[in-house]
Amino acid sequence: MSVNQQAHTGPPYGQPQPGYQGYQQPAYGAQSLPGVPQSQYGAYNGPMPGYQQPVPPQGYFPSLGFPSKGSPVSLNSDTSSLAPNFIGSLRALPTSGAPPPASGASHPSGHLAYSQFEHGDVQNGIPASAAPMQRPPASQPFLPGSAPTPVSQISTFQQYGPPPASVQQLRNHMAGMTIGSTAASAPPPAGLGYVSGSFSATGSGLHTPYSASQGPPPATVSEGLPLAQPPFPGHTVSTQRLPAQVPGFTPPPPSTGVGPSSYPPTTGAPRPPAMPGPPLPGQTVAGPPSSQPNHVSSPPPPPPSAMAGLHPGPPMSGLHGPPPPTHPPQPGYQMQQNGSFGQMRGPQPNYGGAYPGAPNYGSPPGPPPPPKRLDPDSIPSPQLNELPPQQKPRHRIDPDAIPSPIQVIEDDRNNRGSEPFVTGVRGQVPPLVTTNFLVKDQGNASPRYIRCTSYNIPCTSDMAKQSQVPLAAVIKPLATLPPEETLPYLVDHGESGPVRCNRCKAYMCPFMQFIEGGRRFQCCFCSCVTEVPPHYFQHLDHTGKRVDFYDRPELSLGSYEFLATVDYCKNNKFPSPPAFIFMIDVSYNAVKSGLVRLICEELKSLLDYLPREGNMEESAIRVGFVTYNKVLHFYNVKSSLAQPQMMVVSDVADMFVPLLDGFLVNVNESRTVIASLLDQIPEMFADTRETETVFAPVIQAGLEALKAAECAGKLFIFHTSLPIAEAPGKLKNRDDRKLINTDKEKTLFQPQTSFYNNLAKDCVAQGCCVDLFLFPNQYLDVATLGVVPYQTGGSIYKYAYFQLETDQYRFLNDLRRDVQKEVGFDAVMRVRTSTGIRATDFFGAFYMSNTTDVEMAGLDCDKTITVEFKHDDKLSEDSGALLQCALLYTSCAGQRRLRIHNLSLNCCTQLADLYRNCETDTLINYLAKYAYRGVLSSPVKTVRDSLINQCAQILACYRKNCASPSSAGQLILPECMKLLPVYLNCVLKSDVLQPGPEVTTDDRAYIRQLVTSMDVAETNVFFYPRLLPLTKADVDSDSLPAAIRNSEERLSKGDIYLLENGLNVFVWVGVSVQQGLIQNLFGVSSFSQISNALSTLPVLENPFSKKVRSIVDMLQGQRSRYMKLIIVKQEDKLEMLFKHFLVEDKSLSGGASYVDFLCHMHKEIRQLLS
Repeated sequence: MSVNQQAHTGPPYGQPQPGYQGYQQPAYGAQSLPGVPQSQYGAYNGPMPGYQQPVPPQGYFPSLGFPSKGSPVSLNSDTSSLAPNFIGSLRALPTSGAPPPASGASHPSGHLAYSQFEHGDVQNGIPASAAPMQRPPASQPFLPGSAPTPVSQISTFQQYGPPPASVQQLRNHMAGMTIGSTAASAPPPAGLGYVSGSFSATGSGLHTPYSASQGPPPATVSEGLPLAQPPFPGHTVSTQRLPAQVPGFTPPPPSTGVGPSSYPPTTGAPRPPAMPGPPLPGQTVAGPPSSQPNHVSSPPPPPPSAMAGLHPGPPMSGLHGPPPPTHPPQPGYQMQQNGSFGQMRGPQPNYGGAYPGAPNYGSPPGPPPPPKRLDPDSIPSPQLNELPPQQKPRHRIDPDAIPSPIQVIEDDRNNRGSEPFVTGVRGQVPPLVTTNFLVKDQGNASPRYIRCTSYNIPCTSDMAKQSQVPLAAVIKPLATLPPEETLPYLVDHGESGPVRCNRCKAYMCPFMQFIEGGRRFQCCFCSCVTEVPPHYFQHLDHTGKRVDFYDRPELSLGSYEFLATVDYCKNNKFPSPPAFIFMIDVSYNAVKSGLVRLICEELKSLLDYLPREGNMEESAIRVGFVTYNKVLHFYNVKSSLAQPQMMVVSDVADMFVPLLDGFLVNVNESRTVIASLLDQIPEMFADTRETETVFAPVIQAGLEALKAAECAGKLFIFHTSLPIAEAPGKLKNRDDRKLINTDKEKTLFQPQTSFYNNLAKDCVAQGCCVDLFLFPNQYLDVATLGVVPYQTGGSIYKYAYFQLETDQYRFLNDLRRDVQKEVGFDAVMRVRTSTGIRATDFFGAFYMSNTTDVEMAGLDCDKTITVEFKHDDKLSEDSGALLQCALLYTSCAGQRRLRIHNLSLNCCTQLADLYRNCETDTLINYLAKYAYRGVLSSPVKTVRDSLINQCAQILACYRKNCASPSSAGQLILPECMKLLPVYLNCVLKSDVLQPGPEVTTDDRAYIRQLVTSMDVAETNVFFYPRLLPLTKADVDSDSLPAAIRNSEERLSKGDIYLLENGLNVFVWVGVSVQQGLIQNLFGVSSFSQISNALSTLPVLENPFSKKVRSIVDMLQGQRSRYMKLIIVKQEDKLEMLFKHFLVEDKSLSGGASYVDFLCHMHKEIRQLLS
């Protein structure tokens, strides 16, 4: 269908928007400087949705003369002339027995009309009924003065033909378009609307059961086509079965006017209509809904853009249209909606039939013609300028009609949160990371330890290449388990050590096959047969299992530990317990800011909480202290001394440790000397004028101390400035924003000297891990300073513009957790796989000296290693694929251990099985890490394009090979990947790949390193932050309020919201919030008195304050870093920073909105398919 269309006037996809001057916004975790306006907060700015400009009144798009909420979308159905954000042509909803819901079954923001079942939980649809169902007439009588069908969308109006010349014409042009609150029983005119394409396929009247060759139930966005596609004879349609009816929600009696939808909505809870504007004559107005699981309980008045549907125009009499079908929904089923998304529309003229010709206005409808096999793209449709003015369709995607992360998360919680996840079955997809669930280990490692991008992997490399789905595992070997789950058992086989395969050295695990009466076992990884050592022999039962199967963790569990023998130790001797060395910058900046005194005060008490093994009375870890500026000061804190002794090393070019005895000591033995030292350090350097610092010699000093003590350990370095003093590893300021978007941008992420790479290598060899706490007031080259922490398995913490009163709480919480958490030292990890695949690539904070061993001086409970696998042979569906991750490490008591995690995956010969068993959150974790490594060697634009291209290929392959045939105008997404576009867009808009003007080079380097060792739960909330309406919280329950989608249009100025992304917690306060709420939460009487400088919420004795503080504490407890609290008042300068995180909106730095990106992805997929 060819349509004359005005040229697209919005900025093309991905182009930067003009910046906003005058808003200073420094770095991640930044603080306000004295004398600088309070906009100077820059906690890490995450993926940045834009600062949206105020919408002109009534949403008029100035260049087009019609209301719009963004740029117009082209409606041409040929791909040659698509607008940049085109999402294809529309297609209506073929159904079989069940009538579609009435056209306005409107959903309040935050709700979606699609349903998310458990992965792979696919069921058959409604059986074909014996009697043919009633169908509404195929065309709609047009009566002069009657209004056309309202369409529930809050979106762009498309203009066809010449723009209206006068206001009256414009009114005529717009008359009858209403916002998504009213429902209509009449079918929409042909070609109209963004329909919920329940089926990816054309449908005959029958539903045949879902067959394995067909792929998972797809989510379809149907678009653009003037009609439902004719059926393919005998074609099967994949569907999902939904519960019959929402409890307590009965369909109203049929009526001819416009009223609320005649059918229950498609997802779990009643969906009241969104708040309507002024009612049209003959239209009923629904009151505010009583319960809305995903949104506010009293919807705000729609913003100007949402009101754009109502215009002055000719008076409307009642709407005339065919009455809805009178039969009730079939017992036991609800409206079919095949994992699809989009708002449901009115009864479709001619379900499944061919197009009946142009609408027969004014005459009674004729009988539907018999179905014909037609090409939908070639079907003539009435010329749009022949339509009466009120019936010209609007065409912009409704944000409520596309997959919602909130809905998917909610559905998974409801479906999978109540039952424990039992790991006994091969290739099970676990619940989402956002679901609270218990794990029962019955032979496969818990998803807390290993998550995969797919749990059913292709049998051949050709199939893997065709799908482009990366095969990867995100492994967190020392993950913390909830208290109700059992820690891995420690198995001691004595001097002989763990039983292993002779050839591939895999460790004994549940998948090994015992043969010959239990005397030998066949390796499940390489098939080699190995003798069972005499001490390990046990008889087999009638099923071939050893009779001690349940007594031995290594035979019955997915995760367990072995005590390592001396053969697994360096130089064949058991290790000493590790040491912690605290190295404090005492230059002018550190002393003046109060940092030195703060650290010394905290260490006095913190040293009592060093990590200890199980039931030990005291920690075996020894401690040492160094201070430094241009020179280093070592302290002798031997227990026999009355006062600590200081030794100064000024020759930083040739670093050595001036004392051995008395440098590393036991805390309890030297307690009084240590306390005396920590009291004296702030006084000693109180009057320092030294501003320059060294950095590399500090690490060298710690390394030498650990070497001399012959132990592994960790350095805690507190550092404030770029190391410009004469010394090895001296750096220069090379910050240059002009390199952004050039081929040299990659140099900003690379270290400026190779000195630190060599130093890191020495540290790893000794087991010297470095944790770095940075307190910069300006550029200090995180890309270079971070090399040693990164390659030794350490962490970096950054507090830009550190101020004692606002930042000390966050810093001390981070320090406490960092000192106390479980760490394995001198660690080596190897991942073994069964024949057919092998580990080829690794991402994370570690060092590799060969292609198989991941080496880490330290590995803590928060760090993950991501491993990519490639085929090197064929796999078989029968035997599946196996992974075994073995981590050799020294515990904090100095015990050498092996931690083993095993996982079995299915293998498939059908692409549909691959797509049915993917895990989008893990996929995004892998893609982000892959992209963040890519920026070291390629221009950022190349990295972004390759991400988009890979995802388009993944989705195009599904469309081509798994989805049922349908028009190219439909975007069809696999059920378990329907959030891939929204999450991918968040990665593309993140500060590393698309920085805003206020994001510093150090911020980007910091985030790049941080994300590289994040687990799946952390990347999930980092890229798509959690947004909670605090005013909707139930003060009497422990539960969180239901989250809402990350978009400005979801916010009401009468409410308070909390947004968290793992690094920051924002509390956003609307301008119209009730005074009582402000008093209860902030202890002040009005909006204007709320202070932006709060770093914690005031402790007030009222239920609302207690509830909000408990929510914040609960979220802090779930994250590995203490999140910075930022209070944002609506229309305040800081709001720009907050809007950065509303990731479904356009971002200031040029990132696309979710809707625009979905259009762009669709265009890419269509190009690949054509």
